[in-house]
Amino acid sequence: MTRAAAPRLGGIHHVAYRCRDAKETVAFYREVLGMDFMLAIAEDAVPSTGEPDPYMHVFMDAGGGNVLAFFELPNAAAMGRDEATPAWVQHIAFKVESEDSLMAAKARAEACGLEVVGPTHHGVFKSIYFFDPNGHRLELAWQFGTPDQMRRLHDVADDMLEEWSRTRKAPRHAAWLHEQIAAETGRGS
Repeated sequence: MTRAAAPRLGGIHHVAYRCRDAKETVAFYREVLGMDFMLAIAEDAVPSTGEPDPYMHVFMDAGGGNVLAFFELPNAAAMGRDEATPAWVQHIAFKVESEDSLMAAKARAEACGLEVVGPTHHGVFKSIYFFDPNGHRLELAWQFGTPDQMRRLHDVADDMLEEWSRTRKAPRHAAWLHEQIAAETGRGS
């Protein structure tokens, strides 16, 4: 059986999450992250299924041609989260251009009354973390790894995944590379 060629993807059109209140969510992303409110779509029935379920779908400009969208579903059960998954796992990460931008974003989020974790050094990037009013964890990341460092990490990615798959422990065979890159970027061991 021959398989059709994989589609040639041009990036992510948008990523959609649920929100408790569309107006509050738009205000948050405008105020804290400076995103532009691009458009809204509202229907009384789901176009793909025909199911009667009113919704407000809002689209925010996340920069670089990226769009973050939210659905408010007034007739659905109250919004929750996967209680079996730690709150830090599922998150949306946005790029910032410099360490100064990262620190300015931290100051802005804190001035808006948000509790911010970080900056946290990840070897080739630094991040800060906080939550939006819907409970979605957000990350702002400044990537500073050199092309050579990123290539070296890419070169061991499959081996790391294979070792993880066998042991379900942090791969040790590539630990030397991560320690070397951390030392190169000032994180130390």
